Amino acid sequence: MEAAASNEGDVAETVQGAGPPSTPEVRLRRRSIAAATIGNALEFYDFITYAFFAIQIGHAFFPSHNAYASLMLSLATFGAGFITRPIGGIVIGAYSDRVGRKPAMMLSFTMMGCAIIAIALIPSYATIGIAAPILAVLARMVQGFSLGGEVGPTTAYLLEAAPMNGRGLAVSWQSASQSIAATLGGLVGVGLSAFMAPDALDAYGWRIAFLLGAGTLPFGLWIRRGLPETLHTPEPGGPVSTARTGFGVVLENRRIILLALAALAAGTISTYIFDYITTFAQNTLHISTTVSFLAGALGNVAAIVAVLWGGWLSDRIGRWPVMVWSNLSFLILILPIFFWIVETRSAFALLAGNLTLGFLCSIGGGAFYAAVTETLPKRIRGGAFATIYATSIAFFGGTTQLVVTWLIHVTGSPLAPAWYLFGATIVGQIAYMLILESAPVKAQIVPAPA
Repeated sequence: MEAAASNEGDVAETVQGAGPPSTPEVRLRRRSIAAATIGNALEFYDFITYAFFAIQIGHAFFPSHNAYASLMLSLATFGAGFITRPIGGIVIGAYSDRVGRKPAMMLSFTMMGCAIIAIALIPSYATIGIAAPILAVLARMVQGFSLGGEVGPTTAYLLEAAPMNGRGLAVSWQSASQSIAATLGGLVGVGLSAFMAPDALDAYGWRIAFLLGAGTLPFGLWIRRGLPETLHTPEPGGPVSTARTGFGVVLENRRIILLALAALAAGTISTYIFDYITTFAQNTLHISTTVSFLAGALGNVAAIVAVLWGGWLSDRIGRWPVMVWSNLSFLILILPIFFWIVETRSAFALLAGNLTLGFLCSIGGGAFYAAVTETLPKRIRGGAFATIYATSIAFFGGTTQLVVTWLIHVTGSPLAPAWYLFGATIVGQIAYMLILESAPVKAQIVPAPA
């Protein structure tokens, strides 16, 4: 792959989408997508792997005679990473708007790399006592800070490096990378659970999953180092702000910010309920570990296909119809499919149901990310999107699995996750319907000539 030594004029030409792109431009665009995707995928692989192995990690750091107490403490530590997400979103996101997307992405990626290695190597409670859970919580907080600052600059970069008529597909890779990470995490879980004895998986198998993710760090750092900067490239047809201060720009754009917060809250609950399916299937439905991991993996494979197709489709018919109609289909099928899974408790129902819901839930992801980022002015794009994303994640991502586990425990109903997901999706549907169309094909934005 050609090294990214092209000057910013090359990137500007790519962004403006003037004429057929030359071979170097195509390679540059692919490298941009690959760099952003691998970073995001690794960051989410780490977070999601923790969710998949919550039971085993609970045994390592929070041993207890009560399995419910051990799981809840493990999930609480998982949630600790969300506390620092908004801080990371504000700090690293603002840094990307002031200094550049590339240095912000390098910073967040390096911090995540250090934290993922730390989680894998922290000794168990049996070895170092109370220091084990304390170190685990600290590592999770560093992960949360870095991940909070990763999404905004990465999404802004993908939008700014793409041609005007291909933004939806380019930005959809941001969402797809999360599903790629979840798929890899699920496949690793399937492999480890299939070839390792339960005692070995509990003792050290989950650590292997984290170290496998850490193994991609050198490649990720190398590919990001070669990226050109997009912060100062021209952007024909982009939103223009008349405010003099950053806070004034935020106030000017409060409508899209509030709607994005609501939509992301709903999407976050959906994401983490799907990530929780592995634990839910084992702990509540008593389905085998291998089938549970496979269900999560298949659902995420469907999500990858869905989000890329939805992003591509939004470049042709607009963001609004892709977001609204796909989410409505998902909303209608949540309760029937969950009822089918819980009543039959069969491997087929779990696999087919998760596959269907994962596909429908993800179609609008790329369209939504593109709609928000292209609506926000460039001078606050990285910081605003990072803060919106991190805030929604902090309030709902960090609490979803705790709330769902608690609801199942209190009500005794395995359908509790479905009702929680159904309520959140209604809120998301309203938010999607109120977001204004922003796709160039609908707004009739004409790219400026080179």
